[in-house]
Amino acid sequence: MRALRTLLIVAVILGGIFVIVDRVAVHFAEGEAADRLKAAENLTSTPDVSIKGFPFLTQVAGGTLDGVEVGIRDYEATTGDGARKIRIDDLRADMEGVEFSGDFGSATAARATGTATVAYDELLETARSEPTRVGPGVTANVLGLSDGGNGKIKVEVEATVLGAELPEPISVLSSVTVVDGHTVRVKADGVPKFGGVELVESRIREITDFEQKIDGLPGGIRLDKVEAARNGVEITVKGSDVRLVG
Repeated sequence: MRALRTLLIVAVILGGIFVIVDRVAVHFAEGEAADRLKAAENLTSTPDVSIKGFPFLTQVAGGTLDGVEVGIRDYEATTGDGARKIRIDDLRADMEGVEFSGDFGSATAARATGTATVAYDELLETARSEPTRVGPGVTANVLGLSDGGNGKIKVEVEATVLGAELPEPISVLSSVTVVDGHTVRVKADGVPKFGGVELVESRIREITDFEQKIDGLPGGIRLDKVEAARNGVEITVKGSDVRLVG
């Protein structure tokens, strides 16, 4: 009995030591991965990296991690034409089946899903904010974007009719969708009238409808779905064979 008790005590102690070593190792690996991701994506701040699954050391021995969560607070994506950057807020991605090289110089996830937010002021940069002629004696421009409820964007348009500015902006509810995995499209559900003047719908949509291309997301992940929310449009992203580093 004494020998068995001693054996159990030793097993518990060794198990505790293994857990401590495992947690220290995963903490070190998370920091190393965060630093490499920051350098690879030219980030201004260090991302949050959390390695899932236990024990970590047996995952390392197998060359594949069960899951990795990545959080980037401010990420600058490209807009396709290279004219400017677009800020992505709170980009978070869950990576599954992450395979890595022996020296940890490269890591690729089999699958990735996540979320991000694009603020309305960032999206507004694409809209026609300068007065544009939409008909005889009528100019209009987008004044602002906000949450219209039920997943819609409220587009506020101000207009001048025959030299007189309308006293109040006109609000248009618009649907927001993802096109080809790279573009956010805003399209008015219906077109407004300016001062009771009948105008050609296509001309008005030159103001109310617009697209914003978003390229260069980490690891090649793509846009999947988008919905208007209080602080901006909330985007769901996904990808396969997503390269984390290397």
